[in-house]
Formats: sequence, structure tokens, C-alpha cells
Amino acid sequence: MSWIKKTAAELADALAAGEVTSVELTQAHLDRIAAVDGDATAGVHAFLHVDAEGALAAAEASDKRRAAGAPLHHLDGVPIAVKDVLATQGLPTTCGSKILEGWIPPYDATVVRKIKAAGLPILGKTNMDEFAMGSSTEHSAYGPTRNPWDQTRIPGGSGGGSAAAVAAFEAPLAIGTDTGGSIRQPGAVTGTVGVKPTYGAVSRYGLVALANSLDQAGPVTRTVLDSALLQELIGGHDPLDSTSVDQPLPSLVDAARAGATGDLTGVRIGVISELSGDGWQPGVMARFQESVDVLVKAGAEVVEVSCPNFVHALAAYYLILPAECSSNLAKFDAMRYGLRVTPEGNPSSEEVMKASRDAGFGDEVKRRIIIGTYALSSGYYDAYYGQAQKVRTLISRDFEAAFESVDVLVSPTAPTTAFALGEKLDDPIAMYLNDLATIPANLAGVPGISVPAGLADEDGLPVGFQILAPALADDRCYRVGAALEALLTAEWGGPLLDKAPAVPENGTIR
Repeated sequence: MSWIKKTAAELADALAAGEVTSVELTQAHLDRIAAVDGDATAGVHAFLHVDAEGALAAAEASDKRRAAGAPLHHLDGVPIAVKDVLATQGLPTTCGSKILEGWIPPYDATVVRKIKAAGLPILGKTNMDEFAMGSSTEHSAYGPTRNPWDQTRIPGGSGGGSAAAVAAFEAPLAIGTDTGGSIRQPGAVTGTVGVKPTYGAVSRYGLVALANSLDQAGPVTRTVLDSALLQELIGGHDPLDSTSVDQPLPSLVDAARAGATGDLTGVRIGVISELSGDGWQPGVMARFQESVDVLVKAGAEVVEVSCPNFVHALAAYYLILPAECSSNLAKFDAMRYGLRVTPEGNPSSEEVMKASRDAGFGDEVKRRIIIGTYALSSGYYDAYYGQAQKVRTLISRDFEAAFESVDVLVSPTAPTTAFALGEKLDDPIAMYLNDLATIPANLAGVPGISVPAGLADEDGLPVGFQILAPALADDRCYRVGAALEALLTAEWGGPLLDKAPAVPENGTIR
């Protein structure tokens, strides 16, 4: 158990010092997965596919490089998990959907290619809401993932598999994707660190698109420093991605190390007044206010900031996202790849397509395709999609105005802690409200991080603290996040995950 509870930075240092081998680390995490992950009926169910053979082969190659004094990267040999929305050559990529069941990509996403080039063994692919549509990982065609803190609760979504894997000590690092909060919100409800980089700072090539103008891959880890190390590894300009930013970011690792000193003298922090009030769980708001007080003690100047158009972000997002989703998912037509259902008789191509999409897509995907198609239809485009894009511009202007007076903006990451499995499945609007605080960053393309802020009084479940910065100023998120993490960890007497109830070794639900 000891090695799997180490941070990625600690594991990298141990590998460099010869205290452990990558094969030993990788096997320890594979053993943990076998003990607690389970399947759709029991256990955490963070993984859809575990590649034990490939991970151990990569670990053995890493050990040989270390022995020769030629590691590829500081994290060479540290295991990692990858969300099942990123193409992995030779491994299944299903996006949590039956329509892609069994599909094995012939190429790697750029993020995956960089991970392999740095020598990190890939443990497997993590569970997710189908095509990243959801806030709970209950919309996976392969069954829900469960929160390691309480397996009757959701782990967040759409990237609940990656967050749960890290929280359950099944992987020290994971990759998620964030379209409207799908890294940060799972991070908040599982007590992990989740980062949405600046849009374009990490390549989207090979990321199966939900909404091209919103999707962003990023780190899921147990510490802010680990996220900084991972984002620096996977980030950078990619000529294969037309939206990739050809501009270097300031050092994220340096920012995290500076923040860990706990000194925020001169940093100006804005509390977003619109992201609080009615509907926000009291325990969430209590931990948020305590975290703000900690930042003040660290030397930061805190002021209240109004971003008036944030109240329209949810409505704008749920027009823009379905519209882009409707367009992106049109390619799953049963003609080229994926599931094909052939009705009896002599069906037309249109009938085959209809039957395949009906059988292959789940209810939430169908719902968003219908909404998006309607919003893009003749006569409604300007009234819905066009208006939503105008609101998006206003939200971006709110960010610009706020960042003229403060360095970062802060809010709770999610309005509540993890809710019960099944609680909101029949109420899509209630489910969508979980993204209330995270969506504005995706609409504007700015970076954000969620850092554990403690446990809510009502249920003893994790609360997340969100930090947002201007585009390409990701280092500010890391500095403030690391400072908060260091100061709160000192108050708690250790990492928040140490307070989590132990996941049963046999993986059964308690």
C-alpha cells in the first residue's frame, strides 16, 4: 500500500534514487486495480480496459533506461491512466459508448504520444459519460463509476473514471478532458486536483470531439505539483491541431513550487459574487470561505468581483455544446466504423443508420443531438445558437474586465458535494446545474484548477476550491492552488485523501 499512496513527484524521485523499479510500481498499481476496481456491478469501476501486459512492458523498458542512466523524462516509469476519449493505438477507445465498442484506433492522440515518449506506463483507459456528456459518469454505456469516498455516490463527470482511479490509489496520475468542468468537477467531489489548461495549450489531436470550441485535455492528480509536472509533459504547440496555441507558458512547476511556500504577498484574488447564494450547499460555502481566509493569511488581497453575465453561462453552454455535438457525432453513421445494426429485409442505408444510432447512442447523447440539431436548424440558428455565441462574448468580456483588477478569480468548484447514484438521472436540468461554476472558463477558454478544500459538515464528503486565471496565465492557478494546498494540508495534518474511508480490498460496495 505504501508505494501507491505516494505522489507522482515522490515516485519519480524514488525511481531516480533507485529505491524502487517501474515494474514494481506498475505491478503495485495493477494489483490495487485488481483488488478494488471491480466491474459495472461492484467496486469503484474506474477502468473500462486495463492493459497489464502493455504497462509492464513499458515499465521494464523504463527500468532499462534508468539502469543505463538515460531516462526520457523526470516522470519516466511513473504509471498513468488515460480517459477513454483519447485515441490509443492498439488499445480500445470507446468513449463510454456502445457505438464504438471494440474500436481500436490505428494512431495515438498527441497527448498519448507524448506520454509514451516520456516513458510513462499506461495502466489502461478510464470510464466516462458517453462521449463526455454528463456530470456523474452514470451515462457510460458500460455502467457507472463509484466514488471511493462513498460508493453509493457519483464520482463526478464526465471524467469520473480518471478522478476515481486517482482517489482510490489505482493510479498516481490520470488524463481527463474538460468541456464544461469534466476534470474540475470530478476533482472536487473525489478530493483530487483537476486542471483545465488554457484552451489550445494542450493538443486536442486524437481527442474524440464532443464540442471542438470547448474540449480541453488536462491532468488529474493528487497534488498541485503533480498536475504541473503532467501538464508541462503533455502541453505545447502541435501542428496537427489547428487550435493549438503556438506560445510557451510560464513554468508551471516553478509556480507550483513557489506557491508551496505559502506566501501569496501581492497576489490579488477576486471572489466571484455570482457563484454563491441560494442552491449552494452550506458545507460547500463554509469550506470555501475558510479557504479564502487561509489565502488572506498567506498575504493575498481578496476583493469581491461581479461577473454579471456568468448567470447566463449555463443556458449559453447548453445551446453551443449540443450544436457542436450534433455536428461532431454525425460521422457515426454505421457506414465507416463503429456499431452497425442491419434491420431485417432489404434496408436502405438510411434505415441502417437509424437503427445503428438508435442502438448505439444512449439517452443523454440522443437528447443533446436533438437539441443541437434544432438549435442549428433553419429559422432557429440566429435565435438560439447565434444568441448563445453573443452571450459567450459577453462572458469573455466579464473575465477581461475582472482580470484588470485581480490576478485570479475564485469560487467553489461545484454547488454541492457528490450526490447519490441515480438521484438526478431522471432530471437533466438538475444534472446540468452541477456545472454552474465551471462552464464560464470553457466558454472563455481560460485556465482553471480545482483544489481540495476540505469536507462538508453535512456528509463528510470532499469540497473543491476553483481558481481561474487569464488565458496563458496557467502558472497563476498553480501558484495560488499550491499555496492553498500547502496551508490546508498543514492544518489537516496530512493530505485530504488520507481521511477517506478505505476502499474495501475486495472491491465490494459497502
